[in-house]
Amino acid sequence: MTGISFKGDGMARENFNDLLWFLAVADECSFTRAAAKLGVTQSTLSHTIKRLETRMGLRLLTRTTRNVATTEAGERLRLSLSPRIADIETDIAALMAFRDKPSGTVRITVSDHAFETLVWPKLRPVLADYPDIKLELSRDNGLRNIVEDRFDAGVRLGESLEKDMIAVRIGPDWRLVAVGSPAYFADRSIPQEPQDLIGHNCMSLRLTTSGGLYAWEFQKNGQDLRVRVDGQLTFNTTYPMIDAALAGYGIAYLPENLVADHIAAGRLRLVLDEFSPKFTGYHLYYPSRRQNSPAFTVIVNALRHRDP
Repeated sequence: MTGISFKGDGMARENFNDLLWFLAVADECSFTRAAAKLGVTQSTLSHTIKRLETRMGLRLLTRTTRNVATTEAGERLRLSLSPRIADIETDIAALMAFRDKPSGTVRITVSDHAFETLVWPKLRPVLADYPDIKLELSRDNGLRNIVEDRFDAGVRLGESLEKDMIAVRIGPDWRLVAVGSPAYFADRSIPQEPQDLIGHNCMSLRLTTSGGLYAWEFQKNGQDLRVRVDGQLTFNTTYPMIDAALAGYGIAYLPENLVADHIAAGRLRLVLDEFSPKFTGYHLYYPSRRQNSPAFTVIVNALRHRDP
């Protein structure tokens, strides 16, 4: 606390340690015990108290061969300082606890698919164990700049990560699949090649940040292929597409794990299966320069992918 100082009436600036050392002597009623408590020599402590008394123009302590007692002025100073020092020590202890205790707000931007299938299922039980952690989850299917938008972290597929970010895998690889209802295909041909989608009513996904429409990604003969589809419906989130596909409004390109049960039950038909590539699983990413808080570390560890 060296360097913290105050100005009294007509006084020069005092070193805060002088007051702390006076308080130690007043509480212990002994220069010997106070010096041992402070880790200084008795002569240094005595010189400091004399300097304080000289600067204040007041006698603060009465010294005898057997003990040390405060004068009237010294006792008033002790009674004034003690609660203030106690408050400062309490505040510092609270700050140190904040450093070590998982608490505070963590802001994450995440797609609706990652939120529903990974992030929320993993974090829901963790939040119950850490009530002092506040979590702000922004559902967004675009590619946000987490630094400019002041997020602590974001969730993206592995191939979309920026090089200057730390990335932690939080989920397995997965793929998008093209599906439509039996009713939709009842009077329409089944697409055999990705290019055949051009003649179909396909649902589009509008990316929130760029405003553009997502081009469906396939692989053909080992080469990446993008198809810009067209249709009656455009969404900015994934889940309504499932209901629209089940209702026969067209072909949707959806995460396989969201429609696997519908495919198995025959409510949706999988097409272009052999052309649907796997994507590197979701990763939590954040700036490499950040100093992680205990709360953020809890969130990262909870989301981290572990092979079954």
